[in-house]
Amino acid sequence: MKTANLADEINKQLPAELVDFLQLAGKTASGLDDKVFLVGGVVRDLLLNRTNLDLDLVAECDAIKLAEKLAKSKNGKVIAYSRFNTAKIRWSKWSVDIATARSENYIKPGALPSVRCGGSIENDLSRRDFTINAMAVYLTPSHYGELIDLYRGQEDLERGKIRVLHDYSFRDDATRIWRSVRYEQRLNFQIESHTLNLLKRDLAYLDTISGDRIRHELELCLEEGLPEKALLRADELGIMARICPILKADNWLARKFARARGMMQPYCPPQELYLAFMVYRLSLEDVEDLIAYLRFPNTLAQVLRDTLNMKNNLSSLGTPGISPSRIYHYLHQYSQHAILANLIISENSLVRQHIELYLNKLRYVRTALTGEDLLQAGISPGPRVKEAMELLRESRLDGKLTNREDELELVKSEILSHK
Repeated sequence: MKTANLADEINKQLPAELVDFLQLAGKTASGLDDKVFLVGGVVRDLLLNRTNLDLDLVAECDAIKLAEKLAKSKNGKVIAYSRFNTAKIRWSKWSVDIATARSENYIKPGALPSVRCGGSIENDLSRRDFTINAMAVYLTPSHYGELIDLYRGQEDLERGKIRVLHDYSFRDDATRIWRSVRYEQRLNFQIESHTLNLLKRDLAYLDTISGDRIRHELELCLEEGLPEKALLRADELGIMARICPILKADNWLARKFARARGMMQPYCPPQELYLAFMVYRLSLEDVEDLIAYLRFPNTLAQVLRDTLNMKNNLSSLGTPGISPSRIYHYLHQYSQHAILANLIISENSLVRQHIELYLNKLRYVRTALTGEDLLQAGISPGPRVKEAMELLRESRLDGKLTNREDELELVKSEILSHK
């Protein structure tokens, strides 16, 4: 990996339309007396020959002005963020982010940095998290493809190392602790020894980060192809315990993650399911604390609550000969992700059989008659309609009714006759 110019890698690894866009960006920036660079993860992945179509550009002068010119050329749309002097260009099926070069200053650990826009690419790269993410590629025509590597990022790629740019990196932004583990496990690298010592020294600074930001880092871990790798490493290093002292990532959790992927192929399990596994061995009280700390949205919080509530009453589904209507009555109150979590985790074959019956058949059972039909049949408005619908559904679930005529007969014999 001795490349100093990545023009060939860009041509080989990116779709032709994106290559054309990068060349256009360089020419357009030059016409504006600006310079523009390809930066960050895509540069790293070009050097590693890994597919990455998430393009980030940095302009030294004015990202929004450059984005507007480019969007006009591509007949695209610009979403500008004037507060941050950044923009997103959308055209066809593509999107590219462009930011103005900036420098950052951290007033105190855990605080979001104060940002000053404008300046050189060198200043912009100096604020990055790891050497392998602190490289850039010239897009201006006179230097197109030239690699800028101020911190030996290419050398660290060759060595398979994750290394911070300076000794106070984790104190400035402790979310980098989570990111170091995520990149290490995704790339099958190792956190460089000095960086690892800094990480261990600065673990307590994770407590300076808001729950929202910690949740975001956890979500990014769960988006990885094998998220359990990062979680296992995070647990080993004591990172998981900073979220919740009894939150564990271990071989049990890894097996559940793998089983979920096997069941859901070719799709990836949703984050809600992974998180349900993660909280499965906690108490409801601990889960409520976790929900409050990480500020989970209401729908996700309900999945986690449902998972534990269902778990705590799961033995009911292990009863031999339980009727389909009872299975439905027990399960329909829970979210689908909570039901899936309990299906995957349960070791009771009868419980799993009943859950699968619900998921594959029972939840789709519908009555032929509607509430309006019952009113027309003579049932008085109010609770009687609901009771009648429940009776019809239970009878349908248990196979006692098969068509509309059967339902009408049940209404006449069991409901209207007892007015």
